[in-house]
Order: sequence, then C-alpha cells, then structure tokens
Amino acid sequence: MQATATTAFVHPVEDTLNAFAAFPEREVLVHQDRRITAGEFRALVHRLARALEGEGLGRGDGVTLLSGNLPEIIAARYAANLIGCRVNHLYGKLSAEAQAAIVHDVETRALIVDPRCADRAAEVTAATAVDKVLVLGPAKEGTDLLEAAAGYPDEPLPARGEPDDIWSIRHTGGTTGRPKGICMSFGQMSAFQRMGAEKPLSHERRQLVCTTIAHASGMFADSTLRGGGTVVLLDEFEPGAVLAAIERERITDVFLLPPLLYQLLDHPDAATTDTSSLRGLMYGGCQASPARIADAVRRFGPVLVQFYGQSEAGGISVLPADAHDLKHPERLRSAGTALPGVEVSIRDEAGRPLPTGERGEICVRSRSLMQGYWKQPELTAEVLRDGWLHTGDIGFLDDEGFLTVADRLKDMIIVVGGHVYTSELEDLLNSHPQVLQSAVFGVRDADSMERVHAVVVPRAGADVDERQLRALVRRERGEMYEPARITFAAALPLTETGKPDKKELRRAAEEAAAA
Repeated sequence: MQATATTAFVHPVEDTLNAFAAFPEREVLVHQDRRITAGEFRALVHRLARALEGEGLGRGDGVTLLSGNLPEIIAARYAANLIGCRVNHLYGKLSAEAQAAIVHDVETRALIVDPRCADRAAEVTAATAVDKVLVLGPAKEGTDLLEAAAGYPDEPLPARGEPDDIWSIRHTGGTTGRPKGICMSFGQMSAFQRMGAEKPLSHERRQLVCTTIAHASGMFADSTLRGGGTVVLLDEFEPGAVLAAIERERITDVFLLPPLLYQLLDHPDAATTDTSSLRGLMYGGCQASPARIADAVRRFGPVLVQFYGQSEAGGISVLPADAHDLKHPERLRSAGTALPGVEVSIRDEAGRPLPTGERGEICVRSRSLMQGYWKQPELTAEVLRDGWLHTGDIGFLDDEGFLTVADRLKDMIIVVGGHVYTSELEDLLNSHPQVLQSAVFGVRDADSMERVHAVVVPRAGADVDERQLRALVRRERGEMYEPARITFAAALPLTETGKPDKKELRRAAEEAAAA
C-alpha cells in the first residue's frame, strides 16, 4: 500500500511514543508486581533502539523475538520497528526444529530472547546460524541488551522505515498446514492505526492479555497502548488467574479464543468473581458455539463481542454486544457485519460474485490486506487476486449484510452425497444439554475416502453416549452428517493460540484406526 495525500504516512511506533509524552506518569503496562509508566516505557524503547543500532542493526534487517509475555519484549519490538527493522515473533510452543526453520527462513540477523527462553534459544541457534543473540537480561550466552541499552540516552531518535518496507512477518498458526509468513508493511500498519486516530484517548481502558503476544493479543495490546489505555500481562492463560486479574485490576477488555472463553465460563470461580468492570469480552479466531456464547452472555452480561478476521486480512467483521440478543439466538451463529472500510464478497470457484444467501468463498478488500506471503509469490498470487483476498473460508451474507462463516475450505469434509460443514456439525453436537464442546474433522479410510470423526467433551457427570448423539445428528441433519466415529475426551487439545488442534486430533484418530 502506498501512502497518499489522503493517507499520510505516520510511523506507527513514533506515533504511539509521541502520545506517551503527554502523560508520562500514567501506568501503561502491568506484569506480575511491576507497574510501568508511559515515561518509563518510552525511555526504554528509545534506549533499546539506540542499543540495536549500536549492534549494527537498521532499516530492512530481520529481527526475531523468542519470548513469553514480557513488557521488555514489547519495548524491544517497538525499538526494532522504530529503526526500520522487520520483526517476527516466534510461537513459544513450536518445536525447536520448527522455530529454527522460521528463524532461517525470515533471514534473522538478531534473535532477541526472553531470559526464561535461554535454553530454547541455544537449541535454535545450534540448528541455524544467527549473527547476534541479544538477551533481555543476564544469560549464559548472548549480549545483555538491557545492560547495553542502559548506557544510551533516552532522547527520541528519528524513526526509520518507509511505507512499503516490511513491518512484520507474522506466521499463521499452522492448524491446517505448514505455517506461512504473512508480510505487513509500515504503511499498512500506519493506515490501520490511523483508522482509530479520531477516537479520543481512553485512559479508562484496561486490556488483559492472557495469551501469547506473538498472536492477536499483541495487536490488541498495541491498540490499547496507542489509545491511551493500560495493558495487564499474564504469563499464560489459566482461567482462575484470569478471573482473579479481571477483579483485581478492574479489567475492561479481554480477547479470548472460544475454547478459552468456555474454560473461563466453566471455572467454579466464575459465579463469584466480580466481573462488573468488563466492557468488552471479545472472542474470535475460530468457530464459536452459539449455545456456549449464550451461556457466556447469561454469565457475564451484555459485553460479548465477536471479532472475525485473519492475519492476512486484518479485521473483517464484528458482531457487537447489542447483537448478542438471546431472543434471537440465530444471530449468534453470525460473524456480524463488515467493519468500516472493509468490503466482503461471496464468490464461487471461478471468482464470480454469488447472490445473497448462497455459500461460497469469503473474499475481502480493504487497506489492511497483507503485502503477501514471505518468499512465496505463487501462493500470494493465488490468494490475492485483483485487489481481493481469498480467505479460504466458506460463508454467506444475508439480506441485512450479516456474514456467517460456515467452515474453512480445508476443513470441509467431502462425503458421498455432498459436503459436511464441520462448524455446523459442531454447533449441533454442542446444542445437546450434556455436551460442553466438540471438534469435527475428516479422516481418510483405507480407500482414501474421507470419514467424519467427532471428539466430544461431555459436561461433568453427563451420561450422554454415542448412540444418543448419532440419533440427534440423524434427526437434525440426516445420515450424510452422521459421524463414522464419535469419541469422548476430558478436554480438546489446543494450539498455543487457543484453537482446537485438529491436526493432533486427526493424527490420534489415524493412529487409532491403524492399530
């Protein structure tokens, strides 16, 4: 995206740090027993930026982060972007081999490491060469970047980075295949940030970040900081700790993937915790169960907001709190209406627009679309066509412009007689009063035919069995949707970002079938 006269380029980090200068004493980051002010954070970013330049880093260099949720890693990311570097943040629960492959692929010049990840950093750098290892504190190997930064002044320095330079390479979660590097430019981030610039700063906003800042939570943290709010960091998601933090810190906003929201909802402390400070309990990132979302509205009140987006597309649509109307439960199946500045079109396999109500691939056009996939021009050309991003999601629009996401193209199961949309079958199974959660996926049999498999998490004390669920599916959806196999589990395996790990479920089902 090129900056234009109507979309003046403003460096995203510089913009945020300039805003911080107006209220240096205000608390902006909370982590464990530390409370960091805007002035302290701003000074740290400038010192870190000078230290990175002192290490020979600058515009166009690749910086990779290996870290948990740490205030200093946010500051290091801001510092790297401030001097024009492109940044990649590794998912912590990937294998060392997978992390090393990404570090090599994105042409990392410097690996910035959380001291708690020092042993993993040693594994990664043993597998692939990195020019510099910079640690945010003392460690056996690498340069202590915080110690180096302390020797530099904290005066502002000129921001580097042009609109078309790569700001970040964010890898997909890899739930349906090999992770892909999604490139976003400085110009795109500037435009995205300026979309909310007309809103007044909100010092009352307190965002709880309880999942990895390498994923969507990092972007919500950025938005909160730029908007004048406070970010409260937890090291990981644990439902009891999240509830306690909401009450203790008077949290107003939190983002959770649906499986994590269900854990919060089902925790015994949910009934007694004071969550009255919440203004926005946002969920998204994977399919949600309307039945469970209705439970959440009853428990937490009219604060549920569904966000539909993709790393490749940014935000696409929102179902606001006032649309979570329990008198109209069909709305809870919808992903809401398109965000301002976003166009949504439903298209067939040939790329032709489809009429209202017909299912097809969800295609999106906006200023927030990715530049492309890192080093994958053919895949980029396949996904980005004529200014439209082909999301790989199947859905439809209704007469009022509400978008419903039916499935991922890769998750849809092709069976004799038609297609099984996994999210629809999951919704049906979840509607049973004794079912908490389910995951549906396809597994190929000996004849390479896909068979429908379902893993079901029953409620505590439930006596629901496979026979009852099969009868429910046949009655409501017909034999085509009836799973070839239904198994029960105490919980679903989740990826680091909180999505049901269907690759792991499929692997376990294939192993069981082969035994």
